[in-house]
Amino acid sequence: MVRPSSLHYLTSASPCNVLALILAGGQGTRMQHLTRRCAKPAVPFGGRFRNIDFTLSNCVNSQIRRVGVLTQYQSQSVIQHIHKGWNLFHSELGEFLELLPAQTGQGDNGYRGTADAVYQNLALLRRHSPDYTLILAGDHIYTMDYREMISHHLRRDADMTIACTQVPVQEARSFGVMGVDEQWRIHSFQEKPERPAALPGAGNQALVSMGIYLFNTDFLCDQLLLDAFDPTSGHDFGRDLIPKMIRDYQISAFPFRDRQTGSPSYWRDIGTVESYWQANMDLLGDQPDLDLYDRNWPIRTSQDQLPPAKFIAGTDGTQGIAIESMVSPGCIIRGAAVQRSLLFPDVEIQEGSRVNASVILPGAVIGRQCSLERVIVEQDCVIPDGTHIAPPSANVHVPGDLMGLQLKDYHPAHYYVSPNGVTLVTREMFAHEVPQLQYA
Repeated sequence: MVRPSSLHYLTSASPCNVLALILAGGQGTRMQHLTRRCAKPAVPFGGRFRNIDFTLSNCVNSQIRRVGVLTQYQSQSVIQHIHKGWNLFHSELGEFLELLPAQTGQGDNGYRGTADAVYQNLALLRRHSPDYTLILAGDHIYTMDYREMISHHLRRDADMTIACTQVPVQEARSFGVMGVDEQWRIHSFQEKPERPAALPGAGNQALVSMGIYLFNTDFLCDQLLLDAFDPTSGHDFGRDLIPKMIRDYQISAFPFRDRQTGSPSYWRDIGTVESYWQANMDLLGDQPDLDLYDRNWPIRTSQDQLPPAKFIAGTDGTQGIAIESMVSPGCIIRGAAVQRSLLFPDVEIQEGSRVNASVILPGAVIGRQCSLERVIVEQDCVIPDGTHIAPPSANVHVPGDLMGLQLKDYHPAHYYVSPNGVTLVTREMFAHEVPQLQYA
């Protein structure tokens, strides 16, 4: 059955009466120092962007222009970015982008879970009375036309629809794992199980929730009210509400697939230092799965007024070069070589240095005769001259002045190395003691 309020959507390019809520309060503790000064949705990504730009761009490109952003941890980082770069909504046309901090007036310490975050903003839903409420995460990297999910929801006359994708079983322990029937109705759901079940017929793949939920708004409000007064609930969609709802209601799964190939589309929940590095590296191929250059699906962000990137020769005449890399505005590469790396805005790399397979965040400065391999350099960090950072097993080119030399061990409090050898370099790493060179 197609609801009367949905007929307009199915016969035109405009979406039906949908309001989107973006959960943007995540602390992201597994990302170490990357989220110490900003919320996970505000972490820089892909050169000029922030994580939340992808979700917001998906909304705008899907013609969903009534959006609430729920903030909590380090909320100023998200608020500042949105005020600076997202003045695209016109109130006179009924559009809005509202920032919704945790409502702490009743003695609470903030949002207690994902469901509680939406519950605390029921007044927004009642004020605007959308037929459907789309709940999104502000820290995932993907491009999706939400109108396809809405059509799926309507065709199945669902009370709730969950977007899903496939991941290897060994990775599924970090997600909500679901089982579905032939009609994509969800019949089982486990949040972060120790032993995830593989999807039948899909080899070593599990079907997992992407944390994208579409609700009939009346149904959502009823479920949130019931949950709010349940003393045994943790007030989380994945842990509490969804496992209860699948028993009695029509809860559907929407497979996020490429229209042409039928294979799962690109989606990343960047939860660790290593996954953050890898997602940035994914952008560097000739035809990456996530195409930032797709003019039909632009990713918007704040635009700083910066000059073009500049490549100049060092004092010895060696030209600055970048190969298989993305170089943002304001960067200066002076007699240095960059390969398969991302340089965010206002990065400077000084002469004689080599940077490979690395992510250099805005405002960082790499000194002279440095060698970096599989490194993430924090925003505004200054790397001293002669620094060599690489995985222990890496066969890295080291500038001539450093041959036969190695660095002392850094104090463990000032750096982080992932299990596969991605090093996160922070300002504090060099603030207390500049590493000294010693003979090997």
